[in-house]
Amino acid sequence: MTNAYYLDLGDGRYRPTGHTQGAWRDDEQHMAPVSGLLAHVIETHAPRPDLQLCRLTYEILGVIGAAEFQTEVRVIRPGRTIELVEATLTVGGRTAVRATAWRLAVSDTADVAGGEPDPLPGPDGIPEWDAATRWNGGFIDGLEFRVLPGSEPGRARAWLHTGTALVDGVEVSQLAGFIGLLDTANGIAGRLPPTEWLYPNTDLSIHLFRTPRFTAGDGWVGFDAQAVTGATGIGLTTATVYDLDGPVGRTEQILTVRRLAR
Repeated sequence: MTNAYYLDLGDGRYRPTGHTQGAWRDDEQHMAPVSGLLAHVIETHAPRPDLQLCRLTYEILGVIGAAEFQTEVRVIRPGRTIELVEATLTVGGRTAVRATAWRLAVSDTADVAGGEPDPLPGPDGIPEWDAATRWNGGFIDGLEFRVLPGSEPGRARAWLHTGTALVDGVEVSQLAGFIGLLDTANGIAGRLPPTEWLYPNTDLSIHLFRTPRFTAGDGWVGFDAQAVTGATGIGLTTATVYDLDGPVGRTEQILTVRRLAR
């Protein structure tokens, strides 16, 4: 099996490898590499170097089947300084994920920059965490986790890394590689044991105030993540996300929380 999440079949079609296997079902893809791939197809559609991708929202419309799929991209709000792009992922004739992304103008605001979240200690010297003690699936198996002391169910500070390429033989941006790991926040901060509860997210919203630095093969993504479970079957996972230079932005995921049948 190739050391990549996807094979590019041309004309917007891709084939997932076993590295994309999800944590809840063996026949589904994990949302993390899916989000990275859709970020890649959005970035490479009618590129605008004068604009920067700063907000992506993914609507997960159903199970993302582990089969060949089609992606389609269109600009739905063109503009000189602001642009909105939409991408879809369709498996077996059914749209499984829809993503929208804002591209905003690049300008020099260095002299007024500020207000960043608190820093996160880097991954060096942080104890490794064996995610297989809590989670299953080919995607999780290919990650290296470092969890900071003091983390607990519902609140975790951690770093993770993958040596798996996003698309086999295709150079993708640092942004797409970084985004391809962000959906893991829900698993890192999960309050409930996944052997007793289901709490998949039905969306992923990413807000970035700067473009992350992420080198394929040896890049790290940091999380300061918190999970909340409401009293009526709804949960929320929120995370500040980091590269090795510091904070980059935030993610949020709404969860549907259900007790597993015994």
